[in-house]
Amino acid sequence: MIGIIGASGAVGRHTAAALAAAGAGPLRLGARRPSAVPPGPWPEGSETVGVDASDPASLARFSDGCTLLVNCAGPSYLLKDTVALAGLAAGADVVDVMGDDPVHESLTGSGAVGPDRCVVLSAGTVPGLAGLVPLWLAGAGPENGPALRMTGYAGGLEHATESVAADIVLSLDTGGAGGERFGHPLAAWRHGRRAPGVLRVADSAQAPYFPHPVALQPLLTTEVERLAARMDLAEADWYNVLPGTQVRELLTALPTLPMDTAEQRDAVTGRIRRAAEVDAAGGVPYYRLVFSLSGRDWARTCVVHCDSSYRLTGAVAALAALDVLAGRIGKGLHYAAQAMDPQATVEALRANGDAEFAVHHHAAAPPVPGDAAEAVEDGEL
Repeated sequence: MIGIIGASGAVGRHTAAALAAAGAGPLRLGARRPSAVPPGPWPEGSETVGVDASDPASLARFSDGCTLLVNCAGPSYLLKDTVALAGLAAGADVVDVMGDDPVHESLTGSGAVGPDRCVVLSAGTVPGLAGLVPLWLAGAGPENGPALRMTGYAGGLEHATESVAADIVLSLDTGGAGGERFGHPLAAWRHGRRAPGVLRVADSAQAPYFPHPVALQPLLTTEVERLAARMDLAEADWYNVLPGTQVRELLTALPTLPMDTAEQRDAVTGRIRRAAEVDAAGGVPYYRLVFSLSGRDWARTCVVHCDSSYRLTGAVAALAALDVLAGRIGKGLHYAAQAMDPQATVEALRANGDAEFAVHHHAAAPPVPGDAAEAVEDGEL
């Protein structure tokens, strides 16, 4: 039995559909409101069950009898390791679409992941796929020599779920390694270490392969740091891309908003969701990841394009679950970007139609922010 927590949500319903399409199952589809779970079709023996991801007793009942538990519920920074601990106590392996450094540190410190269990964290788009595509791109050309520099961009025009909006608010205080907030604004990777304050926010910028002017917010995360160290990069930059003016303005003001009480935090969460809805109104939803790599005498860019980051995250989570079930990921505690096979993951996402992957080869350096010639309209890829 494969248990999916959050099966009625924007990510969970895609994870469940992808697992069903792959012939995995039976599935135990869990949600606060079981009636909100899509009708399927689901594999024979599947069931829909009510579960509260914040209640250990409810999680224990749900996890009983599962061999694998996939967590698609949030907010991640509020749940932390609650779901993983319930799955492990029931004797199940665990895949979590989020579960960043705080969950990894907690599970490591407690020793909860025994030698016969497998836990895969950050099995989504960002984090997750963002740490796999550059590894795949590094081998996607005939050029010799290692990659020396990477620039990544992620963003799009789509709605914000309640869990995503809540995690944005919570990330101001948690989500990073060692009790830090999630990511380091304006920082970049330079020659083996984090370099604070070397990048700048850019408004009305032309990000490579994005269709319209956007705001660029540099943010160095531990996933980017792990990737840069693994690839032995001299330089790595990362930008969050914000196409909509309402979300840009609100996120810029976010550190100054009152959030001392739960009511105040809930109010800000609601404002984030409304801002995203206003920005997306009348537009065509899209999401993009853009990675530019360069070596001494080569440069290329991969553009990952899809209509929904939630669908893409669900697809990656399903592939991680299939990897665990097939034994392609060994026992122990892993980040998805360090455990999944980059080429197999990209090929599966392509074959299933979850995203388009377009590779562009450059004679010289890869495109940089502000190069309008590299912009493309939706539908050109």
